[in-house]
Amino acid sequence: KVFSGEVLAAFARRNQMLDMSMVRTISQGKSAQFPAIGKTTASYHTPGNEITGTVINKNERVITIDDLLISDSFISQIDEAKNHYDVRSIYSTEMGNALAREVDQHLLQLTVLAAQASTTVTGENGGTVITDADADTNASSLITSIFDAAQALDEKDVPEDDRFCVVAPATYYNLVENDKILNRDFGGANGVYAEGKVLKVAGINIVKSNTAVDAFADNSSAISGTNNTYTGDFSTTVASVFHKSAIGTVKLMDLAMESEYDIRRQGTLMVAKMALGHGILRPEAAVEIQTA
Repeated sequence: KVFSGEVLAAFARRNQMLDMSMVRTISQGKSAQFPAIGKTTASYHTPGNEITGTVINKNERVITIDDLLISDSFISQIDEAKNHYDVRSIYSTEMGNALAREVDQHLLQLTVLAAQASTTVTGENGGTVITDADADTNASSLITSIFDAAQALDEKDVPEDDRFCVVAPATYYNLVENDKILNRDFGGANGVYAEGKVLKVAGINIVKSNTAVDAFADNSSAISGTNNTYTGDFSTTVASVFHKSAIGTVKLMDLAMESEYDIRRQGTLMVAKMALGHGILRPEAAVEIQTA
């Protein structure tokens, strides 16, 4: 076979969720602490009364580093010699993509778990779950629910910037076809019909994610090697609306690639690896939109 000059590798699925979460890097250790402080109150002082000080409730969120996340591949020397193209660069790219998919799925599932979680600090707010029976098929109904989610975040004093709504491609294009948020002829600030893009609804950035197809499913099976909870039945979830402070990631080892020739097996073992963990930080900054 003659090399045509183009290798048909799998399409890349870039990591999206890390940029939409809080990321902290540690040089050593197995976990990281995120203190959570509640609100205090103000009142008028009556002359002569003793000021004793108001107790401010506080708590913490701890994110533990999961076991080493790896993607590996073996390339035999004879197969590599037979090929007319560079195998290693393609394999390394695909292994990096595999890690990105795993990280994205865990983070997206965490945003839903955060929406279902109770408050971190006594007296503060927990997450929000909005039930919209036809949100997966009725774009107008979903848009209304996204506005309701924005209202819920506003009422919990969640900052208006860095808000995201992640949906699967099918849901995304339902939104594109709806003229509530797009000007079909001229485009506009919210999106462009001709280009199939939705930018914002209720000031929230709309993000199309193919990872949502896998994340919004029944993922209640235990995952070996994880020290944080990512599992749950997300099969009725249509959209996850959140501020980036809702979830966090702790990195111990960033993405790295290793390769070594094994004379006993007459080939090269390639390993892509990361050491990190993810967890809920602020449940009040997350909203789940589900059908039931």
